[in-house]
Amino acid sequence: MQRIKNIKLFLFDMDGTLYLGNQLYPFTKELLTTIKNSGATYMYMTNNSSKSVKDYIKKLNNLGIEAKEEEFITSSQATSYYLKNKYPFEKIYVCGTRSLKDEFIKEGFTLTENVDETTLIVMGNDTELTFKKLHDVCEILLTKENIKYVATNLDVVCPTEFGSVPDCGSFCDMIYNCTGRRPELVGKPEPIMPYLAMDRTGYSKEQTAVIGDRIYTDVKSGLNAGVLSILVMSGETTEEILKASEDKPDLVLKNCEEITKALCD
Repeated sequence: MQRIKNIKLFLFDMDGTLYLGNQLYPFTKELLTTIKNSGATYMYMTNNSSKSVKDYIKKLNNLGIEAKEEEFITSSQATSYYLKNKYPFEKIYVCGTRSLKDEFIKEGFTLTENVDETTLIVMGNDTELTFKKLHDVCEILLTKENIKYVATNLDVVCPTEFGSVPDCGSFCDMIYNCTGRRPELVGKPEPIMPYLAMDRTGYSKEQTAVIGDRIYTDVKSGLNAGVLSILVMSGETTEEILKASEDKPDLVLKNCEEITKALCD
């Protein structure tokens, strides 16, 4: 566990890692306090594009955790960064929540709900999904040969207290079954969010860790970014999934309480 002691930037997945649904794990508060007291930094790194940073701050506050805007790296922010650098002048059809649309508007993007005007689609974790949106996305992809298509993340499910509900990856699979089109991916497992976090804080790859409960998003993002990847078994991943996975984390922990113990030893 010496490798954990060397970490200065902890990038935490949230649901399944620090809380589950609306239930904060009992070790989370002590974990965050211990990291601060050790002189290290933590950030929240989430693939869930259905909520804005303000929404997440409110949720953490309701769970008893004080949070600041600068402590978050979200797939919405990463998508905005990606679009600004690669597709800055498109007319964007957003299959996503009002919060996701508001974030794009705040960043100066031009949004449209007009199929004919659309030059780029963004697919997010749309908890406000309607059949009209699915119809529009399919129509755009099937009638516009050179349309650009980007997804905030490819998580198949989102964990809840009772099990799972569909996430952006499931919506993208549904669209693929109709159109044969796959999107460009921005969120985890891509390394964009860890890169953004290191750029903001000035920490190196050797000083950074990604911690989460999913191999195909959290762990792989850490591996792709060249930082320490830590899998916690408190969320989606089972022993069977871990054993079958080609991607292996650098460390496997029961839950994040083991990070606290490592820092206190």
